[in-house]
Parts: sequence; C-alpha cells; structure tokens
Amino acid sequence: MTETPLSLIRNFAIIAHIDHGKSTLADRLIEATGALSNREMTAQVLDTMEIERERGITIKAQTVRLAYPARDGKTYVLNLMDTPGHVDFAYEVSRSLAACEGSLLVVDASQGVEAQTLANVYQAIEAGHEIVPVLNKIDLPAAEPERVREQIEEVIGLDAADAVMISAKTGRNIEGVLEALVTRLPPPSGDAEAPLKALLVDSWYDPYLGVVILVRVKDGRLARGQRIRMMATGAVHVIEQTGIFSPRPQPVSDLGPGEIGYITAGIKTVADCRIGDTLTDDRRPTETPLPGFKPSVPVVWCGLYPVDADDFEKLRDSLAKLRLNDASFHYEPETSAALGFGFRCGFLGLLHLEIVQERLAREFDLDLIATAPSVVYRIHRTNGVIEDLHNPADMPDGSVIDRIEEPWIKATIMVPDEYLGAVLGLCNERRGQQVDLTYVGNRAMAVYRLPLNEVVFDFYDRLKSVSRGYASFDYQMDGYAESDLVRISIMVNGEPVDALAFIAHRAAAETRGRAICQRLKDLIPKQLFKIAIQAAIGGRVIARETIGALAKDVTAKCYGGDISRKRKLLEKQKEGKKRMRQFGKVEIPQSAFLAALKTN
Repeated sequence: MTETPLSLIRNFAIIAHIDHGKSTLADRLIEATGALSNREMTAQVLDTMEIERERGITIKAQTVRLAYPARDGKTYVLNLMDTPGHVDFAYEVSRSLAACEGSLLVVDASQGVEAQTLANVYQAIEAGHEIVPVLNKIDLPAAEPERVREQIEEVIGLDAADAVMISAKTGRNIEGVLEALVTRLPPPSGDAEAPLKALLVDSWYDPYLGVVILVRVKDGRLARGQRIRMMATGAVHVIEQTGIFSPRPQPVSDLGPGEIGYITAGIKTVADCRIGDTLTDDRRPTETPLPGFKPSVPVVWCGLYPVDADDFEKLRDSLAKLRLNDASFHYEPETSAALGFGFRCGFLGLLHLEIVQERLAREFDLDLIATAPSVVYRIHRTNGVIEDLHNPADMPDGSVIDRIEEPWIKATIMVPDEYLGAVLGLCNERRGQQVDLTYVGNRAMAVYRLPLNEVVFDFYDRLKSVSRGYASFDYQMDGYAESDLVRISIMVNGEPVDALAFIAHRAAAETRGRAICQRLKDLIPKQLFKIAIQAAIGGRVIARETIGALAKDVTAKCYGGDISRKRKLLEKQKEGKKRMRQFGKVEIPQSAFLAALKTN
C-alpha cells in the first residue's frame, strides 16, 4: 500500500442530536466514494448491532476509511467516525473527537438546534476541531434552512453562512459535503521518524483474533511484528496484524502518522487496554504520553439477578464478555435476601441500562430481574468516615449518619415557547433550581440544576409528554450537595423486599411510597389470603395497601342440610387462610418488579 501524504488525509467525526441523520449521511458518503457496492449497501451500514438497527440509534462509534477523488485532481483519504447522539453515549463521542481534527455538525433543517447538538459542538470545540455545519433534511416541507442558519449563529456562535445544504435520505448535494471536507478541514500533523505515539481510541473482543484495538497514530509508525508498550499499564505486546476499516476490515502493511486503523496483538482481555492510553515502541519509547481522556464514571446503578438461581455462573460469564466490548459498563457481585446472588451494575444512564439488559437477554439468553435504578450517594458518618452508597439496601442506621449528599446535574432543555410553562413546572416539581433562561426565535433554552435522583426514574418520559415530544434534553454532572434524604423500605406480607428499597427526598417520600404500594397492589396476583403491602421509613409505616384474598366458594358442594355445616366449612377456610398468611410466601412476578419501578 503506497503511503498517503499527510496533506491528503482528513480525519473527521459526524456529530448531531438524535435522529438528525448522522448514520444516513455516513451511508451516503460511503456510497458516493464507492467503498461498498450497491449490492453490499444496507441502511445504517455502520450500525452493526441488531439492537442499533431495531431502535434506529447508534450505540457504538464506528470508523471507516474512504478514498475521494476531489475536484482539484488529488485523491484524498477520509477517515470518518459516526458517533452516537444520545446523552448516555456522550463518552463514545468524546473518544471519537480525540482521534479527529474536524467535525461535520449535522442539524435537521426542520427541527433546528437541539440540546444534544449544543453538547456535542462544545465537546468538539474543546477538542480544538474545525467545524463544518451541514443542514440536513432540506427536502422536507417543514424545512426552514434560513431560520436554522440564524439559530446556529445565535445559539452556538458558529458562522453558518456557508453551511452545506443536503438531504442525506435522497443523496442531494453529498458532493458538496465531500468538497467541504477536503477544502475546509485541516490535515493531521505528525512525524513518521519520531518515536511511536498512538492513541488507543476503542477496543473490542473478537472470538478469533482476541482484542482488536482501534488506534489513531500521531507520530511514528505501527507495523506487524513490532513490540509495543501500553504506557498506562506497562504491558508489552507484539503486533500480529495492522489494518483499516473500509468499512470491512482490510489488513495493511503499516499505519503511519495521521492514520486511523486497527491492530491485533493476541491480547486476551479488554481490561488490559485502557481507552485513552498511549501506545509506544518498546525499544524506542516516547517520553510523554498523549493527554487521553477521562475514564467514564457510572452515574446509575442497579442490581441484576437471574430469575433462575442456577443461571448465576452464566450471568457472571455473560457480564465479563459484555464488559469486553463496553468499557463504560461496571459490575461487582452482591446478594439480596429477596433475589439471591446477582451483580450490582453501573451504567452511564437509563438508556445504557436498558441496552445492556436487552443485550444480556438476546445475546446470552438470560432471564433477569433488575432492581430499582439508583444513583451514588455520599454518606458522611458521625465518626468522620465518608463512603459512597451504591445500593439503598446498604444504607446504615440514621444514628450513625451525620449528613447525606446526592449528585446534581446541570441540565440544558430546549423547548418551543408554548410548552415552556409545563417544562418549568416539571423542573420545579423535581426540586430544580433555575440557572438561566434565554430565547432564540420561538424556542427557549432553560438551564437548570437538578438532583440526578429525580431525573433517573422517568424525567425524560415526562419531559417528552409535557412538550408533545418537542423538548430536547442534555445534562452533565455538577458535583454533590447535602439533602434531606431517607430510605423507604417496601414490605410485602411483613417481609422487607430489599430489591424495591429506594432513597428519596423526605418531602416526596410519602407520595413515592404510596405510588409503589398502589402499583404493587395491581401487579401482585391475589393469593388465598390477604396480603399487606407497606412502605416504611425505619419503623414508621407511611403507606399501606391490602390485596384481598381470592374468594373460593367452599360451600358450593353443600346442597341443603343444616346451616352449621356451611359455618363449619367457612370456619375451616378462615383458619387455613390465617395459617397461610403466617407461613405463606408471596412470589412477586418479574413483570411486577419492572412495572413497580416505573412509577409516575
């Protein structure tokens, strides 16, 4: 393979809000450059996971190398990175941006700038990117490119006078995007003779090759047979294969400065490959590592338990395999009185949790019960010890707690004027503190500080419902603050169900407790005896619901005769029910667990 001069390489990411057309634009670019034949092309060709195709979302950032013969007669090498748009996968976006010099900012010409557009643009600006605005979906009847152009200039502060107008769906003006890439984005810099310095962008597990590492070479060269060292872990490996994605994996002899490709080195576990690490030559190492990026920190935790206790080992193996392909997912073993042995798992958000659960069910054929999602609280004990609390069931007794702090977020919500009142009402109801409120045309941008605990359950669903789906929402962590928090235990038939325990603000405790009791009353099937469902703070019951007994007509077989015969049968039934209530175990179906946690 002949070496490409640096001046002919362009590394770029496609960033946008959810559903603004990133993956469709990537498809058109792949098509326009002839990387795949018409027969090989499918919709969202870079979304390789079944779950990505079904939901129409990108979960893993993907990369592809394209060759483009430009109008100036030169053939350019374009390294494209398609990134996710959902707030839960912002970590994937940050990794992709670190490997590129420029970004295509895709904005829907009918919807305009949304919350996630802003978040991703600011990440790209922080990464020092040159940004090319692209207005997509200009073929829609509702498209208003001029209004959206103004919006980009007012909200983001980017010059959008020469924004590229396209329709990724129909392929209109894709040539314009390719020309903008080669003329407006800077080429990468690097020195092929300097010691090797390469950024580890991503890694995943392949059952045949072991760990495959996606790298961006800054200086030096990566070639087969070379001994490389990971600077963070100190591990040394010998490269077995170097290659590029076009979009199918294609082996090449070596990777030079400015290039993005993959290497394999017989590495057994992804844990050995830290995302953001610097690779260097073992014999001639570089002195300073690349800045890399912050490790992902889980914000939502929940317990995952197998429905069948015999599946525990299978669950352990499945989580280990899933962790190989998802560095932002964390887990540790735990036990529960109600559910047996399982794992406490950490996620970047609720969608991430849902995706992991679905992948475990599909790819590993596991039947799981998930406990209530909770955030990480910080407990200050009276003896001065500070500890993180991942599981509400582990909360110590109130007498040893000095104070509890909870995580807060800074949320940016963009919403059309007419729904602003309802959105502000929702934020205030969730203990929000308004930071800023600005207008751009007929859209408002509200910035709020909110407790993460209030957002985790159903904030996103409620936001979409009060705004008829028009509001968009993005957040970032904003430290910890002290709050008046209590643990609410749920008891069924006098037995505490630790999987349903949760922590809430004292002011909302009774409402939340009553809501869960009412939910469980509708969800738990009737037994032959009465079942009491109670919510309690410590020893004080704050809400109660009773599930009536199944009415079995024991007198049906009495035809006539003395009344005492009927009474005798009824008394016998009463005794039996009393005994059953004493010793009877109430089985809570899995569907009841899941539905009970989705309280409004």
